[in-house]
Amino acid sequence: MTTQLLIYETAVPVSGARHADASVQAGGDYAFARKVNSVPLMAVEFPNAAAEYAIVFAGQDALMPAVILGVRSNENLYLGDDGKWQATYVPAFVRRYPFVFSTPDNGKTFMLCVDEAFPGFNREGRGQKLFNDDKKPTPYVDNVLKFLQEYQAQFLRTQAFCKKVKELDLLEPMQAQISMGSGEKLSLSGFWAVSRTKLKALSGDKLAELAKTDELELLYLHLNSMRNFNVVREKLTAQNRGKEADKAPRAPAKAMEAKAAAGANGAAKRATTD
Repeated sequence: MTTQLLIYETAVPVSGARHADASVQAGGDYAFARKVNSVPLMAVEFPNAAAEYAIVFAGQDALMPAVILGVRSNENLYLGDDGKWQATYVPAFVRRYPFVFSTPDNGKTFMLCVDEAFPGFNREGRGQKLFNDDKKPTPYVDNVLKFLQEYQAQFLRTQAFCKKVKELDLLEPMQAQISMGSGEKLSLSGFWAVSRTKLKALSGDKLAELAKTDELELLYLHLNSMRNFNVVREKLTAQNRGKEADKAPRAPAKAMEAKAAAGANGAAKRATTD
């Protein structure tokens, strides 16, 4: 699994001096996430994400939950050729783009940044303006700030959750193996999953504590979501079928026209004899 902050290419602080004439046209095009095979997930997102994605834990010292989007590097199987997201729930990490917080002093203060490489970033007035004529932030920017502030709060809660999971020694390294119909075998490694055996071995007090904070539910949502590796396999199989179909030889245009004409003549004969 790879680090996915790379979807941000040129994130710079949002300011009236630099972005007085800037706008952002966001929509349903998620092409910017085409080359990511996983993205971070906040704990609060587990209930929505578990129905469609495999949720795992990634990292070593700083663990974070993540959803699996593909098996190969630089491959997002949840993204269509048209840039549309092919799942009901879109992770907040993806939805917050092209905006992100940066912190120059280890979390004491945060600055709102925008990725100017985002195709929807423009200075032609398309979409939502970042600043009014008086160079004060627009309501759009205010809403972005609220979203990122909530995201940061959930990030801290998720960190605390992951710290507890690690302290309880519930995780074990995992590797996903996917066998294709062609005989090709693919594997994805570098992530962790909760061990059911270790979870069952916890004392009653520990289990009660996890249940009281709803973290036990999060652990079981994670475990149940692992079945969605089958969804990843199905998406990969469908993608490969599409590629094979594109490679298949096609009849020359004249031959196809001739067949079409013959079929039309046959239909005309049947129509006159019926």
